[in-house]
Amino acid sequence: MAQLKFGVIGHKGRMGQALEAAIADAGHCLCVGVDAGGDIAAHAGQCDVLVDFSAPQALADNLAAAVAAGRPIVVGTTGLEAAHFAMLADAARSVAVLQSGNFSLGVTLLAHLVQEAAARLGNDWDIEVLEMHHRMKVDAPSGTAKLLGEAAAAGRGIALADHMESGRHGMTGARAVGAIGFATLRGGTVAGEHSVIMAGNEERIVLSHSAENRMIFARGAVRAAEWLTGQGAGRYTMQDVLGL
Repeated sequence: MAQLKFGVIGHKGRMGQALEAAIADAGHCLCVGVDAGGDIAAHAGQCDVLVDFSAPQALADNLAAAVAAGRPIVVGTTGLEAAHFAMLADAARSVAVLQSGNFSLGVTLLAHLVQEAAARLGNDWDIEVLEMHHRMKVDAPSGTAKLLGEAAAAGRGIALADHMESGRHGMTGARAVGAIGFATLRGGTVAGEHSVIMAGNEERIVLSHSAENRMIFARGAVRAAEWLTGQGAGRYTMQDVLGL
C-alpha cells in the first residue's frame, strides 16, 4: 500500500504515542500531531487521513476540520454521548468516518460473536458485560463494554439504552427480564479485559478478550485508516474493515 500521511489528534496521550509507533511500523508517516490548544484545521489538508483519540469536547472541531479539508477521519475517542454520535452522522454525509470504542481486531470479532449468540438465545438467557481497566481510565463503562452491549442489543433487536443496567447498589430488586447488565472494575495497569457472560438455566457461556498492550488498538486504528482512505463519504465500523 502507498505510504499515507497521518494527522493524529491527541498525539501526546497514551494512544497518540502508540499510534505514532504503529504508523511508522506500517510504513506510513506522521504528518502532524495535535494536542489540546492545537489547530488541526490548519494542517488537515496536508494529511491523507486524520485519527482522533482526544476528548469528547474536541470532537466537533475535529470533525469540522476533516469535512473542510475533505479528509477521512478515524475516531477512537471514548465517553461519547448521543450529541456526539449525531455529529459523526452529520460529518459522514461529507467524508468517510469510522468510529469505534475499540480498534482491536479481536474485539471486533468478539462483538460479532456476541451479536450472533444473542440473536440465537432467548430472553431467559441473562447478559452481563464485565470490564476492567487501569486506574487512570476516566470513563465508565468503557467504550468497548458499550460496543459489546450494543452488539448484544442488536442481536436481540432492541435498543441498548432501553435495557441497560449498570451501577447496581442496595436493594435493586430482581433482575429485569431482557436487561443487559454492566459491571466496571478499575485498578493497576490493566490495558483492557472484557467478558460477556450469557447465563441460562443451569448453563453459562462466557466470551472474553484480553488486551496485553495498547499497541493492539493502535495497529487496529492504522489498519482502519488504511481501509478508510479508499472509501466514499459515509459512516463505517471496524466490522466493515474485517468484512463481517
